Amino acid sequence: MRAALKTFLLASVLVTGVARAGSVDPLPSWNDTAARRAIISFVRDVTTPNSPRFVPEAERIAVFDHDGTLWAEQPMYVQLAFALDRVKALAPQHPEWKTTPPFSAVLSGDLKALAAAGEKGLLDLLVATHAGMTTDEFAATVSDWLAKARHPRFGRPYTETVYQPMLELLAYLRANGFKTYLVSGGGVEMIRSFSERVYGVPPEQVVGSTIATEYRVKEGVPAIVRLPKVDFVDDKAGKAVGIQKFIGRRPILAFGNSDGDFQMLEWTTAGPGPRLGLILRHDDAEREYAYDRKSPFGRLDKALDEAPGKGWRIVSMKDDWKSVFPATR
Repeated sequence: MRAALKTFLLASVLVTGVARAGSVDPLPSWNDTAARRAIISFVRDVTTPNSPRFVPEAERIAVFDHDGTLWAEQPMYVQLAFALDRVKALAPQHPEWKTTPPFSAVLSGDLKALAAAGEKGLLDLLVATHAGMTTDEFAATVSDWLAKARHPRFGRPYTETVYQPMLELLAYLRANGFKTYLVSGGGVEMIRSFSERVYGVPPEQVVGSTIATEYRVKEGVPAIVRLPKVDFVDDKAGKAVGIQKFIGRRPILAFGNSDGDFQMLEWTTAGPGPRLGLILRHDDAEREYAYDRKSPFGRLDKALDEAPGKGWRIVSMKDDWKSVFPATR
């Protein structure tokens, strides 16, 4: 984690330097390809006062998907890995889970049965393992898990499977007057617990899926308690709704990686004036993973087909990035 934070802070310093001096490469982990040039050109156009494409700073809103766009989402979503570990940890308190799908599938290691449970089964897991505690308790639980958990392939903490080129892009945009938001189908409270220290994105600039909460006074102490009920799903069309509901401005830049981001990209780029839609394509099996149309996580099918007609740029992990993850010591 310290290595990832150190790399992020260095990137922030370098990018701030380029904004002031114009001499340092703002995206050193990007190859000099059409995608990189399009980003640089877009930022230059919307931030140059005399440009016909100039956008006032208050309107420079950039939104980023999280899973698969800012950090690795294979072999499964990180929040799902967290939920599976929570099922195992809580199982002694719930003997009925041994015979109750999808919990029984988790406890027996039957991944095929777990997959067959579908979206409803996964939601049942998330609700059961994410509720029943205060928001502060949940944040502490997430932080403790992230400190111990490791990615099964890379052996790194999940917070070090973030993408170095994207850390640079976030910092570059902020140095040029953009406000950067995370708009994720993942749980908002989980992402908020680390978004600021990992991405430099404060918790109030994270939009995500939520479960219901209520205000209670527990032993004389006010608390927000998480309830076993889904409140809002920030995925697919929900992303466009969430942007309007929680941000209140249509973004001018959107970056995603899957069909779950289609409506977010569509909503962003359909507005007037300069717009930029970007899709990260995972095509680098050697350094990360290669997947798109048939993947159960981060499927990229419709958006891949329609990107050219909508003017969205495909960013190739293999061709457009010099490196994928931050360097570690």
